[in-house]
Amino acid sequence: MKKLNIGIVGAGRIGKVHAASITYNIPQAQVVRVTDVYYPAAKALAETYGVPNYGTDYMDIINDPEIDAVLVCSPTPTHADISIAAMKAGKHVFCEKPVDLTIEKIRKTAEVAAETGKKLQIGFNRRFDHNHGKVQRLAADGTLGNIELIKITSRDPEPPSPEYAASSGGLYIDMMIHDFDMAMFLAGCDVKEVYAMGTSLVDPRIGEAGDVDTAIVTLTFENGALGVIDNSRRAAYGYDQRVEVFGSLGMAAGENDGDSTVRVSTAAGVMSDKPQYFFLERYMASFIEEMKQFIAAINEDKEVPVGIHAGLMSVVLAKAAKKSLDEHRPVKISEILEA
Repeated sequence: MKKLNIGIVGAGRIGKVHAASITYNIPQAQVVRVTDVYYPAAKALAETYGVPNYGTDYMDIINDPEIDAVLVCSPTPTHADISIAAMKAGKHVFCEKPVDLTIEKIRKTAEVAAETGKKLQIGFNRRFDHNHGKVQRLAADGTLGNIELIKITSRDPEPPSPEYAASSGGLYIDMMIHDFDMAMFLAGCDVKEVYAMGTSLVDPRIGEAGDVDTAIVTLTFENGALGVIDNSRRAAYGYDQRVEVFGSLGMAAGENDGDSTVRVSTAAGVMSDKPQYFFLERYMASFIEEMKQFIAAINEDKEVPVGIHAGLMSVVLAKAAKKSLDEHRPVKISEILEA
């Protein structure tokens, strides 16, 4: 089988992750061109992973007739435009989250995907995590009965700079967007109402920049289940990533990954490893798996595992959460979708 030729737009951290995943783990594909507005970044990625072509203009990827699929790993404001251009040029697209910060642009991207018939996968890698994935399968196959409660904890090891907080779109769109998607993934349905609380307890400068660093959101799902997400920009003990689904027949919980599963019990107490500290340590396997499934969707002409609806609804929930925080009230999802 001919290898799929991949172009990567954006040679930052996530672009490097996908380049490594393909180069070392997916023999059915190869990266043949990378672009980044910062030329040294494109050059460095190309030299590290043996990519033969690189430059600063993403249209070089769009216009390359040998490229089958494009990975959009550039800054968020460019995601939709590059995805649309790539699909119109006959290429499949893997787009990092969020697709865009506006519902209108996400819907336009969805329309182009439907019109062109090209694959469009959204980069919610946590769906492919071994722990989260098993909890979801147990919820979906009926083992837990009717789903009643969902709990998600996501806490970063250290906060971003106030400058980043000011330009990132805020905690709900930058950080909790993964958890919104995970909540719907675990529930097997969309959310109908959101109620958010948030404050700045980690770094007051984040609050001064107009964002929060500590937040709780409660969710009401379309199937009647309830959910709660808690986020913090700082966990002194490491990268805290846990999920739990409670149903009429039982409960499943996904715990943190440590460097080992060894638990030491002595007279002094019971000890185990702390959670892994960096998100790439925790989720590298999930990045590889999501890319494998994207390539398989193209080669086998099947549905991508994470489509544009997930990309739309995660942004809708983030907007609803921000509106709820600002207005101190529950917000129905219909308010955002119909605005």
